[in-house]
Amino acid sequence: MTIASIDTTARVSPETVLSVVIPTYNERGNVAELIRRLDRTLTGVAWEAIFVDDNSPDGTADALKAISRSDPRVRCIRRVGRRGLAGACIEGILSSSAAYVAVMDADLQHDETVLPAMLAKLQSGQFDLVAATRYVDGGDASSFSASRGKISRLATKITQRVLGTELSDPMSGFFMMRRASFDEMAPRLSPVGFKILLDIATASEGLRITEQAYSFGERFDGESKFSMQVGLEFLGLLLSKLSNGLLDPRFIFFAIVGATGIAVNLLVLNLALIAWPLSFQFAKTIATGFAMTSNFILNNSLTYRDRRLKGLGLLRGFIGFCLFGAIGAFTDIGLANQLYAHHELWWVAGLAGSIVGVLWNYAMSSMFIWRTR
Repeated sequence: MTIASIDTTARVSPETVLSVVIPTYNERGNVAELIRRLDRTLTGVAWEAIFVDDNSPDGTADALKAISRSDPRVRCIRRVGRRGLAGACIEGILSSSAAYVAVMDADLQHDETVLPAMLAKLQSGQFDLVAATRYVDGGDASSFSASRGKISRLATKITQRVLGTELSDPMSGFFMMRRASFDEMAPRLSPVGFKILLDIATASEGLRITEQAYSFGERFDGESKFSMQVGLEFLGLLLSKLSNGLLDPRFIFFAIVGATGIAVNLLVLNLALIAWPLSFQFAKTIATGFAMTSNFILNNSLTYRDRRLKGLGLLRGFIGFCLFGAIGAFTDIGLANQLYAHHELWWVAGLAGSIVGVLWNYAMSSMFIWRTR
């Protein structure tokens, strides 16, 4: 599929009706074909495609810029130093001026032929959001592998029971909505994670939602982005919604990483005491160093994946993380000692100190290490 084969006669309408937002990462082999399919499907609709690319190393942004020089309906927002599907969707939608916005993947697994039907439902004035679904009559998810199909269905059941959503496919990343409705809820949406439809559907009680059946297709080119990390991000969003937004998904990831750090600390401490004739204090120092290193690496790749540090920034970040962690430890110990002296309830004192320590470390890491605040 060559870029030159795209029809270059179309031009953006001065009043674009539909913006199709497409987050990308390493999708160079798919974007030209997707634009061709949109052009064929959306005949008679004033549309534009907004690709939000997370600085793909395969040159996705360059391919899109080449296309946009001859087809002004195509735009590319290249994000440097930020990653994540939800954040990309939010930025892409906010950059549009159309009355209606759709979100879909670039891998051609989302069936673009249902877009006109979704748009017609919104233009009827009866609905604010149309969610494409694989799990109603007329829908199909047979292209899933057996294992991924089980995971998807399990996640759907958990979401429906825990959050009470009526969406038959809350894990879908394919939907269309009124831009005005999105603007109203945008400040309440999390830029972290993959499941933005679930976030949108639970962010507003008055949102009028309907569904559109579609067949989930095979990936056209490239590799699937599904991973264990996606599952953890889903868990973080679920817990955030259960807390009614009190707990930010990023903080939940930070706390989970902190819990793994405790396990690493205890494991290394035990091994150090067994393997070498070390004093407890020295063994504990080694274990704490391993735990802090583990926490930093996991936070850099999971909690702050959209702000991931590299090169010298990684080294500076690690030093800062350790310094703030040391201050947090002193704060934890000091507060716990004061509470224990007054109340003599060791578990209350210990828990309060730990909570303050975690909050301190999270705040400092967010503001000064990964600079998300």
